[in-house]
Order: sequence, then C-alpha cells, then structure tokens
Amino acid sequence: MDVKSYIKAARLRTLPLSISGIIVGAVLGNEFVNNLTINGVKTSIWESPIFWLAILTTIGFQVLSNFANDYGDGIKGSDTNRIGEARMVSSGAITPKQMKMAMIITTIITLIIALLLIFVAFGSENFRLSILFFGLGIASIAAAIKYTVGNSAYGYSGFGDVFVFLFFGLLSVVGSYFLFTKQIDFKIFLPAISVGLLSTAVLNLNNLRDREEDKKNNKNTLVVKLGTDKAKIYHYLLIILSLIAALVFVFLDFRSIYQCIFLVAFIPLIKNAITVSKNNIPAALDGELKKVALSTFLFAVLLGIGQLF
Repeated sequence: MDVKSYIKAARLRTLPLSISGIIVGAVLGNEFVNNLTINGVKTSIWESPIFWLAILTTIGFQVLSNFANDYGDGIKGSDTNRIGEARMVSSGAITPKQMKMAMIITTIITLIIALLLIFVAFGSENFRLSILFFGLGIASIAAAIKYTVGNSAYGYSGFGDVFVFLFFGLLSVVGSYFLFTKQIDFKIFLPAISVGLLSTAVLNLNNLRDREEDKKNNKNTLVVKLGTDKAKIYHYLLIILSLIAALVFVFLDFRSIYQCIFLVAFIPLIKNAITVSKNNIPAALDGELKKVALSTFLFAVLLGIGQLF
C-alpha cells in the first residue's frame, strides 16, 4: 500500500477550509457558555473535548468527501485531463477497489468519532438530540459520497454549490454552536452564511478552472450552466455577500472594535475577485483556490479572536 498516494487523495490542503465553520461555531458557542458561568467555571475552548472531537469529525467527513470525489470522477473519466493536482484513481496510483475500501474505513472511523462527540456533548439524558445529530452525521456521509459517486451524483447536475453552502456553512457553524449551547441564537446564522458563501466561492473557482473539461464529460456544474461571465459575477457576489453578512453580525453583536479584525481576511479575497475578473486562462486559477480557502480559514480565526477580546 502506497501511503503517499492516500495522503495525496486526502487532499490535505482542503482541511483548513473544512474546519473553518467549526472554529466559528465553537468559539461563539464556548463564549456563550462561559458568559453564563456554568457551575462558576470558565473553560478555554482549547481544553474542550467537544471542540477537538468536532474538528476530528469534520476532517473525517472532508477526507471521505475527497476520497469519494477521487473515486467518482476517476471511474467516470472526468479526471483524465484535469488541471491541477493529479487524482489517484484516474492516474492508476490507487485502484477503484482500493479507494472504495479506503472510503469504507474512513466512514467507520468518522462515525465512531461522531458518536463519541455526540455522547460528550449530550450525554445519555438528551436522547432526541443525540438521534438528531447522528442523523445529521449520516446525512453528511451521504452528501460526501453522492457528490460524484453514482448516476444521480449531485455534483454533476449543478447542485454542488447548494450542498457546500449547507454543510460547510450552516451545518458546520450552527451545529458546532449548538453542541456547546444546546440552543440556537439566530444571529449565529450570519457568520454561518459568511463561511458557507466563502466555501462555495472555493468550489466556484474550482469549477471555473475545470469548466471546459467538465463540459466535455457532462459534468454540469453551475459554472457550466451559467457560462464563464455569469459565473464570475456569481463569484463576486459570493464574496461581497459574505462580507455583508459578517458586518451585520458584528453590528448586531457589537462590543469592541476588535470584532472588525476579520476584515483583514477580505483583503486577499477582494484581490482574488479582481484576479478572477481579469482571468482568461482557466488553468491560472488553480493557485487562487488555495488563497481563497486559506482566506476563509483566516476569516474564521480572526472572527473568533475578535469575539474573545
């Protein structure tokens, strides 16, 4: 077994983006709990098993999604002439059978961690909440696999953006917030929207880069459906609306000017929008993917820091 090939298939560069929502939801949720001074004890988020188990669960879902994406596109031939990093199934480094086994193992490990997270967060007295979050975990696994696997893969019919927004944004932020607080503050949906939109912007960049090959392989992403010019406008809107949602959140929850520190993360994002507007060579967008993903991670970290001061 070539471990390096599986590491490449896991696409480690996507992991900071996947945990961005967890960071935002956990920081805000932990802050809420501390403000209530439960049992008179304040606990740092870094000491919280809920935080670390949520991080590990999300990483598991992301790795599973990357394995499934590699497998699904590989057996359909969509990665044969792809731009960017080589995919392991299409290159022959990992066989489809081996990748399926890797997906099964990843699913089992992630489910075990998710069950432990649910138990730590809710204990045995909140059975309904435990069942709800277990169901959300199963839905996350199904979404990760069905993105490119199967005849009805939603990544091939233009619905990838919707699922990324829901799972990377709303579920990630609101879900992790609820794990700490056991309740929902509707203001939390604003940073969840920000993270979701920025995560969708990463997918949109990926699809802008791959538009021609996707079109040839009948992978009808939203970019293929919209065309390049409209997809670029869509990209600008994703970034602008994300900024607006974050600003509205800070306005509604304002306590300190330090809460605006997240604006630093939008400097590279605005630069990215300008780069996209001038781009005529799709392959040149490959480097922009990492920039937007890391900027989203930076946004999550800075928003959290701003809330703590």
